[in-house]
Amino acid sequence: MKNRLKLLRTERGWTQEQLGQQLGVSRQAVIAIESDKHDPSLDLAYRIAALFARPVEEVFDNPHS
Repeated sequence: MKNRLKLLRTERGWTQEQLGQQLGVSRQAVIAIESDKHDPSLDLAYRIAALFARPVEEVFDNPHS
């Protein structure tokens, strides 16, 4: 699933490790999501959106629209 996670993370100056710690996931999980190799669970997608204070649709593209 296409996303803007890397852009949002780098705008804040966070490393993948720092983002993973804030979300309670590994750095490898962040890498996989950023590179579109893994889709986050719905729960994780909402936690990511909340962390960046954005609607989930601004972080993740809807493949069905």
